[in-house]
Amino acid sequence: MADKLTFQYDREGDVLSISKRSPYPEQLTEELGDDVIARVHPVTGEIENVEVLFFSTRLIRNPLFELPVTADLRRAV
Repeated sequence: MADKLTFQYDREGDVLSISKRSPYPEQLTEELGDDVIARVHPVTGEIENVEVLFFSTRLIRNPLFELPVTADLRRAV
């Protein structure tokens, strides 16, 4: 896998961020449901960042956390 993923946890906001690159203003934002937000490349639709809200609360309810890796949010150009 050529791409590197960066994981950051904001304890104060209780948000886990998973990133392939730094966010930028042109990215589109998509709610994936269940308090998971994706930041998407505006042309390719590729997910570049994911934010998981209330992360520690999720782990208290269930120690296993899964995200689908086949999400395709491409837009018609």
